[in-house]
Amino acid sequence: MIKETFSERVLRLALSIPKGRVTTYGSIARAAGGSPRSAQSITSILGRAYKKGNHDIPFHRIVYSDGKIWINESHRKKRLKLYEEEGIELDSRDRVVNFNDIVI
Repeated sequence: MIKETFSERVLRLALSIPKGRVTTYGSIARAAGGSPRSAQSITSILGRAYKKGNHDIPFHRIVYSDGKIWINESHRKKRLKLYEEEGIELDSRDRVVNFNDIVI
């Protein structure tokens, strides 16, 4: 039996986040078998997977532990459209309004 690497587990978990729901970097790290500090590596791991051709990674569904989204001006328009399409409401400080109801 071939055992998944931490990075493979991270990718699998990210791809399994349902539309209209969010999870945190820490939750993915813990579910993949990592330590709390490994949450800092999630974006890099998924970025490498994206560069290797996995373009269906729902980056917008992975948020900080307080419900804040990662967003910058070059991604803002596209990300806000994705949140709207999935019914994920954001407040004026770029936090998920109903975070506790939709976090998995």
